[in-house]
Amino acid sequence: MTLAGGARLGPYEILSAVGAGGMGEVYKARDTRLERTVAVKVLPARLSENPEFRQRFEREAKTISQLTHPHICTLHDVGHQDGVEYLVMEFLEGENLTEKLAKGPLPLEETLRYGIEIADALEKAHRQGIVHRDLKPGNVMITKSGVKLVDFGLAKLVAPTAKGGVVSSFSVLPTQAGENLTAEGAILGTFQYMAPEQLEGHDADARTDIFALGLLLYEMATGKKAFTGKSQASLIGAIMHSETPAISSVVPMTPPALDRVVKTCLSKDPDDRFETAHDVKLQLQWIAEGGSAVGLPAPVAAKRKSREKLAWALMPVAVLAAAAATAFVIQLRSEPPHVVQSALLPPGKSTFAFDAGPMALSPDGRRIAFVAISSGTNMLWVRTLSGASAQPLAGTEGASFPFWSPDSRFLGFFANGKLKKIEASGGPPQTLADASLGRGGSWNREGVILFVPNSREVVHRVSASGGEASPVTKLDAGASEFSHRWPVFLPDGRRFLYLAQNSLGAGEKNGIYAASLDGGERKLLFNANSNVVYAPPGYLLFYRDRTLLARPFDPKSLRFTEEAFPVAEDVHYFATFAQAVFAASDQGLLAYQTGVSGGQTQLTWLDRAGKPTGTVGAPGHLATPRMSHDGRRVAVRILDPQAVGDIWIYDLKRNTPTRFTFDPSDDFGPLWSHDDSRVVFSAARKSPGDIYQRDSAGTAKEEPLLSSNALKLALDWSPDGRVLLFQVNDPRKNTQMDLWTYSAADGKATPVLQSAFNEILGRFSPDGRWIAYVSNELGRDEVYVVPFPGPGGKWQISTTGGRAPAWTRGGREIVYEAPGEEIMAVEVSTAPTFRAGIPRALFKTRLRPPPGRQFDVTPDGERFLVNLRPAEEVSDPVTLVQNWAAERKR
Repeated sequence: MTLAGGARLGPYEILSAVGAGGMGEVYKARDTRLERTVAVKVLPARLSENPEFRQRFEREAKTISQLTHPHICTLHDVGHQDGVEYLVMEFLEGENLTEKLAKGPLPLEETLRYGIEIADALEKAHRQGIVHRDLKPGNVMITKSGVKLVDFGLAKLVAPTAKGGVVSSFSVLPTQAGENLTAEGAILGTFQYMAPEQLEGHDADARTDIFALGLLLYEMATGKKAFTGKSQASLIGAIMHSETPAISSVVPMTPPALDRVVKTCLSKDPDDRFETAHDVKLQLQWIAEGGSAVGLPAPVAAKRKSREKLAWALMPVAVLAAAAATAFVIQLRSEPPHVVQSALLPPGKSTFAFDAGPMALSPDGRRIAFVAISSGTNMLWVRTLSGASAQPLAGTEGASFPFWSPDSRFLGFFANGKLKKIEASGGPPQTLADASLGRGGSWNREGVILFVPNSREVVHRVSASGGEASPVTKLDAGASEFSHRWPVFLPDGRRFLYLAQNSLGAGEKNGIYAASLDGGERKLLFNANSNVVYAPPGYLLFYRDRTLLARPFDPKSLRFTEEAFPVAEDVHYFATFAQAVFAASDQGLLAYQTGVSGGQTQLTWLDRAGKPTGTVGAPGHLATPRMSHDGRRVAVRILDPQAVGDIWIYDLKRNTPTRFTFDPSDDFGPLWSHDDSRVVFSAARKSPGDIYQRDSAGTAKEEPLLSSNALKLALDWSPDGRVLLFQVNDPRKNTQMDLWTYSAADGKATPVLQSAFNEILGRFSPDGRWIAYVSNELGRDEVYVVPFPGPGGKWQISTTGGRAPAWTRGGREIVYEAPGEEIMAVEVSTAPTFRAGIPRALFKTRLRPPPGRQFDVTPDGERFLVNLRPAEEVSDPVTLVQNWAAERKR
């Protein structure tokens, strides 16, 4: 029968239909007496009309109603009205295990947790003489409080015989929706979780449920059913006679102990299985608490029958062993898992390039990916955590911000203005989309990648196979937002989190938002100015005040369940990117880096042969040095311990530094005016890249020169001081980085070079008639020259790659950085037309890697001031933490 909303069954008012199955129809209802929401299950008429069934049903229901357990759906009431038998049960919100498994295998931690909870529920029922007999994913609900078993103990009553009796041995009826109850589909769906003795018509007992529990454990761990068949007969044959492949053969690195537990549960002979659900629970708890680390089985009850004689013969030994083992298990259960920390160093002759993004842990917790600098080049590396060495992935030069596919097979990353992916085991990378300055990516099980194409963009989506990208978030102009970044999917693969930055003031006004691929309004979770990571079973990890924090979080309701607690102190943070250096896996592994001792450089004078002739200041976290035109001073960006940059000026005669900017936001890209009276720089005050200026003596206040919602970097002044050359990345334009000029006379900004490619790092020639710059229009960075203000031709200067051009010798030479950390020189002439000679190498050096310009040269071209990496570099190690949340439980 079908009940309409508003109908009454006793004191229960029907609200809406929930579902239907072989056991009847289920409705959401309101208990009008106790004012609570319940589930009402109306039984089929063919069962309600059977007097024997009704009598046994009522007796059994009274027994089951006394099953009070946190992981068993509570039966509140049983009723009869107008010939209709109905049950009243606890109303559960969540998804059943069938729905959850449709998304793929579960992390080991979830598999063990759910298995322990199911075993605990079975133990309670079995002690009261109740066997479920219909244990399958559809009867396991996943709720906020954990597992809930439904249809508990009733299925054994619902197989009436032709004479009106009830067969309790062959007792399971299909519970799929009515329209799916075709002969083969329904039987296969039920037989899939039957034990051999059920298929043979024998009596079922607690060990029958244990067989079904083994099937659930196998499916949760692998995402595959333990037994399959193309027909009813072949499926039954597989259950009766075939052995399942080991879980570890499907999911490598599975603890051997879990393989043994599942294999024992799935023994064909019930006598060879665990005798009680309590035994299974102990085994799973032992694995979850670290027993699997040695791969040894936990203590279990002795087997019966053929082993009884041997058991009696070994009784004294067995008693002692059992006592010791029980004490060991009790001790393990009385304490949470131990926190285990280890350190991971970079590969030999390389350093971690954490300004190219934090490390990335594979979801299965077996591998770590990171960007390291070797020979001046960023490369993506992968290391198996059980191995001793890391391997670079060819074709990932210039990589940044890596992230994993959900199956831990692929890596997404950004390089050379593109979003790419590559197999973690190696192979050619595949380009997926344009991304000039990528700011994070995340990948769901449906093959959707979320990414941010550049620092002034919103979150976009693209297929993991590549294709056209489209935005999924929108900047809130009313809140002065200028950037969305660091997207991360939540477990359902539809909703995601991201950081929204605005120009209203300090970083604490930025926020972490939740949004969905399906659209709808976003939700502010909390204010922050850093990336966030979701860590199962339910934590948000985020950075604040040099501390990595974790806060219990329900990803379904998008609500915090408890207050935040600290996980690590002095975690490395890059204010330029608003990103802290940490990552987490689905398996309870955490990685982070503290301090900033790695990556220090020294400003060093080199002659044209590359021979050191002196140094400037002390080693530090230095970037983009720029000499004044009179050669007396150097402006340089220096990072503080939290990677926030300020501009400092060195007096070269006295070799002493003076701090030039003091704002707590990030300052970068210093540039001297044509007469050295001012220093221009970019700063993240109200947005990440407005341009400011201040008198070089530091006596007056800084003042804004160029403000807009686009990222800007000052590059050079024209020799007459009338025009400022700068590069800009404007998300409103269908371009990447472009070159513009700003007129000091009228305050107007005008595009000079604007295309679908990058045009960056421009420098005026000494006479102001030419601009040398870098473009990636050929697929790699090369140096070009164009006339200014144009129009005119274009000449390629470098031939095998080049960056950071500078003019010397009165405009008769261009020097630049080539791949392999070489400084190259090209003779040029500008009259009667522009001509360029053949590039020749001056020397090799150890420049700090891009971004930006990492050397400057005197006007005569005889001396180079190089931001030099030390011969023996040191990186702060990555800290790996297993069971990172356990310390709080202590």
